[in-house]
Amino acid sequence: MDETHRLPDQLRENLRLVFVGTAASTRSAELGHYYAHPGNRFWRAIHEAGITPRRYQPGEFAALIGLGIGFTDLCKTGAGMDHQIATETIDVPGFRAKIEKYRPRTIAFTSKKAASLFYGRPSRGIALGRQQRDGSWPEIFVLPSPSGAASGHWTLEPWLELAEWIAALDVQHPPASS
Repeated sequence: MDETHRLPDQLRENLRLVFVGTAASTRSAELGHYYAHPGNRFWRAIHEAGITPRRYQPGEFAALIGLGIGFTDLCKTGAGMDHQIATETIDVPGFRAKIEKYRPRTIAFTSKKAASLFYGRPSRGIALGRQQRDGSWPEIFVLPSPSGAASGHWTLEPWLELAEWIAALDVQHPPASS
């Protein structure tokens, strides 16, 4: 898939939360919307967990920046399921540079695969939920993949833990209005 099919980052300084995937799915790349496949649980999960006030549709992803929520992927040039993404297209240094530039409060990887690529270790060694603090980096959460292909590993619990963390942060430091 060529560069014209990648999803644009939705980032700005001081976001409450940035969701990070491995790469766009084929469907998301075709439509230009994050988590666009009808079988993907992402939009339902963020609403059910209380991260968003209503259930948004994939085509509304850009509106979430107004809620302090951004999006990016570790691979911005490929598309498909995690196992279809060429290793050489994963850009962890580029992702780190974005996070250092924009400084979100919290990062949430939307699969153990994305987290394993970031941490450089096998996904089986990565627990779901809030991760151990890493110096000056934002808080990091690892969520189960919302993809329909990962149904056997689905649980809403880490999404609820993330929502509680975001709510507590908002009490301490109310989000800036956009």
